[in-house]
Amino acid sequence: MVVNGKGTTGRLASVYSEVQTSRLNHPLPLPSVLKSSFEIVDGPPSSAAGNPEEIAKLFPCLFGQPSASLVPTGTDPSELGGSLKIGVVLSGGQAPGGHNVISGIFDYLQDRAKGSTVYGFRGGPAGIMKCKYVELTPEYIYPYRNQGGFDMICSGRDKIETPEQFKQAEETALKLDLDGLVVIGGDDSNTNACLLAENFRSKNMKTRVIGCPKTIDGDLKCKEVPTSFGFDTACKIYAEMIGNVTTDARSTGKYYHFVRLMGRAASHITLECALQTHPNITIIGEEVSSEKQTLKNVTDYITDIICKRSELGYNYGVILIPEGLIDFIPEVQTLIAELNEILAHDVVDPEGQWKKQLTEQSHILFEFLPQAIQEQLLLERDPHGNVQVAKIETEKMLISMVETELVKRKSEGKYAGCFKGQSHFFGYEGRCGLPTNFDATYCYALGYGAAALLQSRKTGLISSISWEFSSPCRGLVCWRNCIDFINGC
Repeated sequence: MVVNGKGTTGRLASVYSEVQTSRLNHPLPLPSVLKSSFEIVDGPPSSAAGNPEEIAKLFPCLFGQPSASLVPTGTDPSELGGSLKIGVVLSGGQAPGGHNVISGIFDYLQDRAKGSTVYGFRGGPAGIMKCKYVELTPEYIYPYRNQGGFDMICSGRDKIETPEQFKQAEETALKLDLDGLVVIGGDDSNTNACLLAENFRSKNMKTRVIGCPKTIDGDLKCKEVPTSFGFDTACKIYAEMIGNVTTDARSTGKYYHFVRLMGRAASHITLECALQTHPNITIIGEEVSSEKQTLKNVTDYITDIICKRSELGYNYGVILIPEGLIDFIPEVQTLIAELNEILAHDVVDPEGQWKKQLTEQSHILFEFLPQAIQEQLLLERDPHGNVQVAKIETEKMLISMVETELVKRKSEGKYAGCFKGQSHFFGYEGRCGLPTNFDATYCYALGYGAAALLQSRKTGLISSISWEFSSPCRGLVCWRNCIDFINGC
């Protein structure tokens, strides 16, 4: 294996556990439309859910271009042209199944565009800018098939946004003579991919860009993207851990376990895990936002249930909280927006003079929060300008606030129980597990479809799989039985 002329080593299947070994050769059925001859047909023109005029100005070369669908007739893709040079990059946080997307891209080109070359950019988008890559081969890819993690080429959270960075990406595409690039990432990453596609097209470059929807949070879910890969696996991993904590709570009978789950901008994981494990309390961020609840409303809701359970003799339980809860609360959203503005222009001085720039309501809320949460809200933003909610210990904040409220109620004779809170953050544990059969198969098809789109010279699109079920089917669990009912990408 060669990386820019230097030797490198990857995984060794020879040292795998029995489970890992059994997963290596797990069969991956393709959607029926990808099994034989197909053609890509144009669909309705692209639009935007909001602010179409503004988006059209940002993407003059791409906005309004038709969507595309694969239909099972027509020209065999192998007749569309010769070999291709395709780059692939993993962007953002890990999600189970990412290796199979790369495997799907590679296998499609091996099957339908003989002699093609696949370059894996190492370390995320920074690998594109620095032209840091590895040429992928069957031997190198094999140990990663159906395996968790992103370590085949590793990921990163860098953005390609400045003129200099776009120039670096252009130089890499020209140096490697790339026909296409596949960006495997979440919402921010696919926005960045679209900007890259717009830039390449505006320069009349031949390099096309296709995105693959990745995020365990599930926040890319919409009509066009039924699910994002990694969600199914992560929820099953978290559900098992929550089940263990639930049994522990019942066994000791004296702890309330506050469990914070991944989900910066969506509570899909929290909801799915609640449906699988039936905790005592589940907070859904979208409900908090739509009902315009305050931090005190959320605290009182949890405290009320704890008091009612205490009356029944239960001083224990499990409470699920989405990672981004604090960002769903309207008053906190306002505070964060004001903090973002301050942090963008000023240095937070130790004496706290910067607080005078906050509105009165935000200043009162900030001082109301525990010291640890105050410090976490002031942490450096991520490259996309987001608050690093993974570092905000919302579960500990709620334990502290609930504890304070219970002390007050006890002094008023409204509570006679005993409260002991235990905090947990189930996050990174779910990002790199062995992908479930659903994620393994879905990701492989996503990669296969992405390569087909590039071979057909499409750009600025996201590879997506839609499916239909026969009458006995009841949901995604039927994927393996209904794979042939999938319609297209």
